[in-house]
Amino acid sequence: MARGDEEFVEFAKASSARLQRAAYLLTGDRYQAEEAAQAVLVRVYAAWGRIRHGDPYSYARATLANLVNDQWRRPFREYATEFMPEQQAPRDVADDVARRRWLIGALGALSPQERAVVVLRHLFDASETDVARDLGMPLGTVKSLNSRALAKLRTAVGALTPTQQIETELGVQR
Repeated sequence: MARGDEEFVEFAKASSARLQRAAYLLTGDRYQAEEAAQAVLVRVYAAWGRIRHGDPYSYARATLANLVNDQWRRPFREYATEFMPEQQAPRDVADDVARRRWLIGALGALSPQERAVVVLRHLFDASETDVARDLGMPLGTVKSLNSRALAKLRTAVGALTPTQQIETELGVQR
């Protein structure tokens, strides 16, 4: 341990229960009190070199009071409205899996170079110049590969939806 850490450990052992009780009295919530006491000990440790020869418990109490007061100053704000906000509908995991499999299948129809260009360009949102540099290709080659790959993907998109593609692969008939 670094110099002074043993002293801090002893201080933390001796004062953490008192800090937690004080935090409970300030917050009224056991869990918030535990979090506040831990946050105070972190702040005390950060200032330990400066305060260890003085009264570190006094510093900890003041830090605790300021921390709790800061929470009061920035309360969680709720605004009443006449209508409930729309909730996102739960996602269907099967559809996500079907889309992912379809995308992997569509990308599998591309050549390795076309696939690399499409993934770097559109998934990672890299510029054509960055893709050319990363793949060690001329800029014109990246542009033509991207154009050709997107054309192939457009024809694949028009052919079957992801769900239809999976059903075809699995042999499901409707």
